[in-house]
Formats: sequence, C-alpha cells, structure tokens
Amino acid sequence: METVETLTEQSTTSRLHADALTLAYDGRTVAEDLGVVIPDRSFTVIVGPNACGKTTLLRALARMLKPRKGSVFLDGQVISSFPAKEVARRLGLLPQSSIAPDGITVADLVARGRYPHQRLLRQWSREDATVVAESMRATGVDDLAERLVDELSGGQRQRVWMAMALAQETDLLLLDEPTTYLDIAHQMDILDLCAELHQKQGRTLVAVLHDLNHAARYATHMIAMRGGEVLATGAPEEVVTAANVEKIFELPCRVMPCPETGTPLVIPKAGRRAA
Repeated sequence: METVETLTEQSTTSRLHADALTLAYDGRTVAEDLGVVIPDRSFTVIVGPNACGKTTLLRALARMLKPRKGSVFLDGQVISSFPAKEVARRLGLLPQSSIAPDGITVADLVARGRYPHQRLLRQWSREDATVVAESMRATGVDDLAERLVDELSGGQRQRVWMAMALAQETDLLLLDEPTTYLDIAHQMDILDLCAELHQKQGRTLVAVLHDLNHAARYATHMIAMRGGEVLATGAPEEVVTAANVEKIFELPCRVMPCPETGTPLVIPKAGRRAA
C-alpha cells in the first residue's frame, strides 16, 4: 500500500487530487482531513461499506459538493476556480441517480453531453453528431434513439446516462455506481466498456462500486474507505486482503486468485449468522 510520502509525491503530478477535506451535509460531518490522489490514466475504484463517504468524496472531486475545509485540485488549480463549463470540458460525471426532463428522447439526452463544447461561434456540428452516435453505440442504446427516456427500464436509463457521459469526451470520467439497476450481463458490459476507455483510450476513470470482486477485477488502483476515512489505497492485490476486508467491511473471508483473471476474489466465510 502507498505511504503518505508516496501520496504527497503523486499529488504534485496527478491531474486530480484532494487535500485535507472536511465534507459535510448541513450539520452532519461525513469526513474530516481527507486526502486522496487519483493516479493519471488509472481506473480507480472507491469501495467501502454503506454510508462510509464514497459518494460524498466523488461529489467533492466532481465539484458537486463544496468542501467545508480543504481543496480539490484539477490540473494544478483549485477546482472551484474554474467556470462550470470549463470543468465540464475537463471532467465528466455519471451521478448515482439522475432525472431526465419529461418528454426527452434518448438521442436528445445523450446530445446534452456535447453542451460543454458548444460556444457562441461553435454550434452543433457533424463532429457532435458523430460523437453522440458513437457513444450510444458503445453503450448499446443506439436502437433506443427515438424512445422517450421515461419509458425505459432502469437498466436502459442507466446505459443512456452512461452514453451522455461518454459524449462529453473528457479525459477524466467519474462514475457513481455505474452498474446500478443492471443485470449481471449488463454490469459486465459497462465495466468492460470502462476498462476499454482506460486501456485503449488512456482515460482516467474513478468509479464507486459496491461489488468488491468487480472492483478488484477491473481496478488498477483502489481506495478503501470506512467512516469517512481512507483505510487502504493501492493496487487491488494490496488492498483486497482478508485482513483489510474484515477491518473495512467486518466480513471474515478468504481471498484467493480469481481463476479467470488472477485478480483477488473474496469468498465470505460460511455460517456468520449461525445460532
């Protein structure tokens, strides 16, 4: 696992990092003195039990939540110093739950991902149309282009929102539980797509995932949280150990290599609630 010295050194070169964050909603403090570094061109996955601060941290990194103390840095500047549209050109976000406008079609919603690229002298172009079409094809929603979003299933809507995030064409993409509402086959499709964006296109991805085995299988870098603190960070084989899983999730388990990928595979011990 990475030391404080290593993280400090990485923060001087990382495009996205946070220092000494205090994060709160109204009067409830979620995290204090929280620091994270997102390695460039990594597929970073944030894991931890429910209500540990994963989504709160992601919202702060995306400038959706203003820290009470501390700062988030994007490309060497405090993220709040950028205009909102400039942040959207540098960083894309797929939130945990999104609400589409009434009566909007899939194609029109995905096209909204191109908004950060529109300027007074640069309106909708053939390039924009191509990006939208490719984003819908990549997420398997191209055949739904003329359907109303509010007519779709939860899984279909999730893939449409993913397409809109891809249409934003940012090198940094933040995803809050991107596999929500998806069956196992479509979960793997979305995570395979994320891996392809990372491996073939060199994008930096940050995702919150609940499934620890999925996280270990796809991540190149992991951040494990509990109670608003980062308890472990590093490569999956360094973070996903039996000792860490029990400490972070209170889950006695065995960890062995996955027979398909060789990545850590968590096997919970049987009889945890036996009388």
